[in-house]
Amino acid sequence: MIRIAIMIDGGYLRANVDSQYRFNVDFIEEVALRMVEAEEELLRVLFYDCDPYRGSIQLPVSGKMMKLEQPGWLDALASKELFAVRRGVVKFRGFKLKESHKKFAGLSEKDLKPDLLQKGVDMRLGIDIANFSITKAVDRIILVSRDTDCVPAMKYCRIAGLQVYLAQFPGQLPLPELSHHADGYRKIPLSDITKKFKAKSRSTR
Repeated sequence: MIRIAIMIDGGYLRANVDSQYRFNVDFIEEVALRMVEAEEELLRVLFYDCDPYRGSIQLPVSGKMMKLEQPGWLDALASKELFAVRRGVVKFRGFKLKESHKKFAGLSEKDLKPDLLQKGVDMRLGIDIANFSITKAVDRIILVSRDTDCVPAMKYCRIAGLQVYLAQFPGQLPLPELSHHADGYRKIPLSDITKKFKAKSRSTR
């Protein structure tokens, strides 16, 4: 059996999944398990993301304070079998215009949204790839990311004798910067997974 680890960049997954599923931990688990093939043994799924920003921020127009606090769904994901969560931190950098706003005149707070920056996620992902390369705990890594900052870690991993596969969403071509350092690709059957959860949702109504 080929021992594998699946490493998921949470921000990248959210960008490719409909909003009604992005924080559904069962959906995330299904995405991971569907990537495991018959000859593979799953050691662990590592999920990289940040807890939602928690704190009070001052609105730029009215000056009122707004509290940002959302459910800690990463705790639920971390409790899933074979899952581990690696958490970065979120920094508040002020406000920015929503994409739907086309002009600067007559701005109101509904035209703005908090500008939040994730930090430390890429570093944690790279460290874990390096650790797998040293310990040889797995034979193959399936990387769910399009971040080119992963390239040095991917190169190190392959030099150490491990295989690196890139996960692909439907209709998405791999970035050349990443594909040059990959041994193969693993397609995510997103439409099948989505249909399954839509059917499950209908059956529970």
